[in-house]
Amino acid sequence: MKLEGSCHCGAVRFRLTSAHPYPFNLCYCSICRKTAGGGGYAINLGGEADSLEVEGGEHVRVYHAKEPGGGESPLGRRFCEHCGSMLWAWDSRWPELAHPFASAIDTPLPMPPERTHLMLGSKAPWVEPCVRENDQTFEEYPDESIAAWHQRLGLEAEE
Repeated sequence: MKLEGSCHCGAVRFRLTSAHPYPFNLCYCSICRKTAGGGGYAINLGGEADSLEVEGGEHVRVYHAKEPGGGESPLGRRFCEHCGSMLWAWDSRWPELAHPFASAIDTPLPMPPERTHLMLGSKAPWVEPCVRENDQTFEEYPDESIAAWHQRLGLEAEE
């Protein structure tokens, strides 16, 4: 599925191909919560890094969170320098993948049949997750990847 996205102010526009476009992973970690906000969690999608095309790339900045030991995380969160919109994340450990934030995607996304609430051990005390009957919950990261979740549910991206 071809995904198109942008920041709030319009300085940055991007597009990429995604075989895994269902916005099902709700991450409650402090990094996602504080940098991407919205409902106490952030949602990212799976995309093909080599298909990423960016207009306004000169306005994109990168944030690398600190690791527990004090070092810098290899995962870089891209955001617009003007409006602060979180756009996508990229990690050198998986260079073939780019993970756009669902909040930055302008293309209508498919509704997930179930959701995965992850990093609940890091959620803010004011957040009350809306966990539905088929949803899965994890205090930390689940073992199931974005690709494996889509495969398990037989969800193929529409062209």
